[in-house]
Amino acid sequence: MGKEIEQVANALKHEIVLKIDENNKHEFTTENLKKADVAIEFTMPQSAASNILKCLEAGLPVVAGTTGWLGQMDEVKRAFVERKGAFFYASNFSIGVNIFLKLNEYLAGLMSSHPEYFPYMEEIHHVHKKDAPSGTAITLANGIIKAHSGIEKWVLDTGAETKKGELPIDAIRVGEVPGTHTIFYTSEADEIKISHQAFSRRGFAEGAVHAAAWLIGKKGIYGMADMLGTNSGSTLKAV
Repeated sequence: MGKEIEQVANALKHEIVLKIDENNKHEFTTENLKKADVAIEFTMPQSAASNILKCLEAGLPVVAGTTGWLGQMDEVKRAFVERKGAFFYASNFSIGVNIFLKLNEYLAGLMSSHPEYFPYMEEIHHVHKKDAPSGTAITLANGIIKAHSGIEKWVLDTGAETKKGELPIDAIRVGEVPGTHTIFYTSEADEIKISHQAFSRRGFAEGAVHAAAWLIGKKGIYGMADMLGTNSGSTLKAV
């Protein structure tokens, strides 16, 4: 993702003043961070929160796309609110995925009155992805829980029998797959499914770079629905 973001940023004539990876951690200093207008954070679950908070301490708006660290999300959001910073988080920056999220909620609402259909999710990613299920899968699952009165929680599919009210998620890791998410509703008579398949990481990178440009000058906590203007009652406009 870092390489994809760099290519997109350069193509859009943005200037990259600092790149940090495991080989130059010593350059991840407040002094160097202050050279930038905004930070884009795509790293690993175990380091995401501390990276984000360090950028906040340097006064930078932060766009974060790392998943698997949601247990620390409330802490990070509180810090940005207290310090009047700007934070933009998305489990997936693809425009197509965010349209898919809205479609997912709509379908879940329709299926809520049809308990004969059993809901199930499958997500497929590359073998390097550490978290399972994916952040996008969790976002999709939460959308289903919100809209479907018969679903109370999601569970990682381990082959055990699923209990009533549970949404099983099968997390598959294979090859170099950028990301595929499929929602199934299966009955004895038929099956309905919706799916989103990413062909590359390009769409994720483009969304993250656009979010970074959009976030500059703002204060508060934001997500893709804010940037795209799809939040109910939002006065924000898409860029």
